[in-house]
Amino acid sequence: MPELVVPTTAVHVSFLEAVEEFTAEGRGTLQDNSMLGRDIAVYGPRWREPAAFAEYVERTIADARKNSPRPQGFVPSTILWYVAGDTFLGRLSIRHRLTRRLLDWGGLIGYDVRPSARRRGHATAMLRESLPVARALGHERVLVTCDHDNVASRKVIEACGGVFEDQRAEKLRYWIAAPEEAADGGSVA
Repeated sequence: MPELVVPTTAVHVSFLEAVEEFTAEGRGTLQDNSMLGRDIAVYGPRWREPAAFAEYVERTIADARKNSPRPQGFVPSTILWYVAGDTFLGRLSIRHRLTRRLLDWGGLIGYDVRPSARRRGHATAMLRESLPVARALGHERVLVTCDHDNVASRKVIEACGGVFEDQRAEKLRYWIAAPEEAADGGSVA
């Protein structure tokens, strides 16, 4: 059964396969301003080396710490990976606070599902499972955005209780209440 986990080297091989899928659809280019896109551009060429991948995993985990180095304007983020055994299915980022840019464009939670795992409910499960984690970080409700023409992401957000607020430029903005516990009564992560 897939679950959100702290990033781990146990999915190294599958992670590399997922990156190949993301790259094939155009991720990691100069035009890709997403966290995943930046990671592919910066770390991608070195990920095949186990030591470099382990360093990346540690840096990804460390991004949740307030004093970890990060680009100017970026906020601490808790990064979780969605895995089934040793298979990497996707990643999710919970930002610890909103900046002006995140309020208008990026939201508090962002997620990516590898292309070969899409349309199986993984994005909905990831987002739903992340809400108690966001609550534990102090968010009673979270802002999630998607491109106005991304019907699949809009359906994911709405399935998780997203309430549409408005559209800013090409982004649709939704707010979701963050419960204290997962739907099955257990805590997440």
